[in-house]
Amino acid sequence: MVIVTENQLDPGKLFGMLRKENTGSAIFHYAVVKDKAGEKQTSGILFERNGDMESELKEIETDIRNYRDIDDILLVRRIGSLQVGDLISLVAVSSQASIDAFEACQYGLARIRKMSSLKKTELYSD
Repeated sequence: MVIVTENQLDPGKLFGMLRKENTGSAIFHYAVVKDKAGEKQTSGILFERNGDMESELKEIETDIRNYRDIDDILLVRRIGSLQVGDLISLVAVSSQASIDAFEACQYGLARIRKMSSLKKTELYSD
């Protein structure tokens, strides 16, 4: 499942959305807005659509399924103005084997960070 939202992410609700029956491992990776970009102090990040984000996320979801033996996948990407400490995205994967879940999550994270349908603008404090 893929979700694009302007709303804050609720980790408990998202955990409930991932199918876990017959699963031995569920990996959740949340990206968080940092207070620094390199040496510069940031106050947040603005994420804007730059194309069809849902289609790009569905492509990533399909690639993850083909990469490892996965039971379920949940990809969530926020848009809008986010502040330091806000959750940016989620890559969640469930699988029978923990190695498959970890590697699929890492692969999904690498892909979601390079999305072309999303424009990122750092908001600096100074």
